[in-house]
Order: sequence, then structure tokens, then C-alpha cells
Amino acid sequence: MICVNRDELLKVITALDFFAIDLQLYLNTHPTDREAIQKYNTVVKRTNELREQFHKSFGMLTPNTTSDYPWQWIEDPWPWERNFNFELAGECNVDL
Repeated sequence: MICVNRDELLKVITALDFFAIDLQLYLNTHPTDREAIQKYNTVVKRTNELREQFHKSFGMLTPNTTSDYPWQWIEDPWPWERNFNFELAGECNVDL
């Protein structure tokens, strides 16, 4: 993983989430495409790893994860508040 700051990690998670949704839509019409299934599984696994990294480094990304004391979900900034309209192209590389 090359990205180490909060915003860059959030951008990578967002991009991988989008990729996973795109693959889901493709697989709905191509359910026997082994390569696409393998890519989907790889993307989902990597996204979960990055979510865990985000959680450990920067706090809760979603309210359905565990929290340290005190309750972290109300802490600023909310994950989507910083640079909401960011650009994804070419800013950060991540190995799947």
C-alpha cells in the first residue's frame, strides 16, 4: 500500500467500491465469467483490508464497526466531509 494519509486512503476505498459495484453489475449478466468473479473477489478482499486499515489509523469509516472509547462516530471530520468532490485519476496507486 502506497497511500498513507487519510484522504488518499479514502479515495482508494471509494474507487475500489465503485469497481466492485461495476463488477457486480457485469456479473449479473455474465455469471459464468471466472475472471470477473476472481477480480470481484480480489477487489472486495482488498477493500475490506483497506477499510480495516482506515479504521485502525483514522477511526470509524462507517457506524457499523467497533469503536474505541469514547464513541468515535461523532468525531469530526466525517469521512465524506473532506474534499468530497475529489478526483481519482492518477493520484494514488494500490496493489490488489
